[in-house]
Amino acid sequence: MLIAENISRRYMRKTEEANYFYAVSPVSLRLESGKLTVLMGRSGSGKTTLLHMLSGLLRPTEGRVLLEETDLYALEDAKLSRLRNARFAVIPQGRSAVETLSVLENILLPGMLYGDGKPNADAEKKARQLMAELGIEGLAEARPAELSGGELRRMAIIRTLTHRADFVFADEPTGDLDDENTERVLNLLRKTADEGAGVLLVTHESEALSRADEVWRMDAGKITAVDS
Repeated sequence: MLIAENISRRYMRKTEEANYFYAVSPVSLRLESGKLTVLMGRSGSGKTTLLHMLSGLLRPTEGRVLLEETDLYALEDAKLSRLRNARFAVIPQGRSAVETLSVLENILLPGMLYGDGKPNADAEKKARQLMAELGIEGLAEARPAELSGGELRRMAIIRTLTHRADFVFADEPTGDLDDENTERVLNLLRKTADEGAGVLLVTHESEALSRADEVWRMDAGKITAVDS
C-alpha cells in the first residue's frame, strides 16, 4: 500500500493576498495493490503534481508519502532512485527516449540500470509481446527519431509495463493515441492492476471510468470527490 499523509505542494508567488499558492492543497490518500485508480480533472488542476509526489519524483512541501513503512522523502537521493527503479514505473506525459538507442533498447533500459547492464530474457519476451499487442513489433530496431508521436507514446507505455512494478503511474498515457490504441492501453492498465499492481491513471478519457476501482476528481489543486 502507498499512503499519502497530508501532502501538499505550494509555490512562492507575490500577490496582494498571499506570497504563495497551492498547486496541490493538503490531502491524504492511499493507493492499493491490485486496484486501478483514475484521477480526473481539468488541465492545470494539479493532477500531474500529485502524481509526481506520489511516485517519488517531487518532494511535497509538507506531509509524507509512505511505501509500507518507508518514508520516501526521508531517503537519500540514491536510495530513493533505487526504490523508484525497483518498485515504481511512470508513463510521463512528454516524449522520453534516449535517441541513440533503438526502440527495444529504450524499452529494456530501466531494467538494466542497476543490474549487470545486460537485458533480461524474460523482460525482452514481455517487451516483444507488448510491442505486438500495441502494433509496433516491426520497430524494434528503429531509432526514436523515426517514430511518430503515437508510436513514441506506445513505446513509453511498453517500457513502463515491461518491468513488473508494484505501482504504475500513468500520466495521460493515451493523449497521442487513436481510439483503437486507447482501448488497448486502457485494457492493459486494467490487466496490470488485476495482476497485482497498484495503478494510478491520470486521464481525460471517460472510457477509463468503466475500468476503475476508484475515481478521484481534482479541481484547483483540491481533491473534490473520491468515488469507489
